[in-house]
Amino acid sequence: MSVITKPSSQDRRLEDAFGSVIGVLYERALTDEAPAALRRAMELRSFLALAEEQVARVRDRVHQATGPDRDMDELSAEELRMDAQWLEAALDARDGYRVALDELLRTMPSSLPARPRPVQLVQPKATTALPPAAPAPGRAGAAATRRR
Repeated sequence: MSVITKPSSQDRRLEDAFGSVIGVLYERALTDEAPAALRRAMELRSFLALAEEQVARVRDRVHQATGPDRDMDELSAEELRMDAQWLEAALDARDGYRVALDELLRTMPSSLPARPRPVQLVQPKATTALPPAAPAPGRAGAAATRRR
């Protein structure tokens, strides 16, 4: 099976980032006008798909060897140690490819045109507080006269 048809855990992110399905992205990556980021992303995706397949194979082999229907006399500590080493190597590779792909997607320039931001007009705030009331003209004068 080709790496193009093998699924990977990051396929959705790549499709969202580059705007096409994986098969089309591989085809575009082979063209002369393909951006370097797309080429690198597809290469990393290929390595990731292989590493994830290795993780699944070792996991399945350990599950099969330790399944409840297996005879305990068939268990081999040496084989399980070897599988643990293989699993560790496959997980390290997978994690490394995911980190590299994350970094690439985080730092790549956007291939999409910048969307104009909508202009937001500032609306005057409606206030419910009334300004302080001025004293009534007749009363202020009367109070002033009484004080004299």
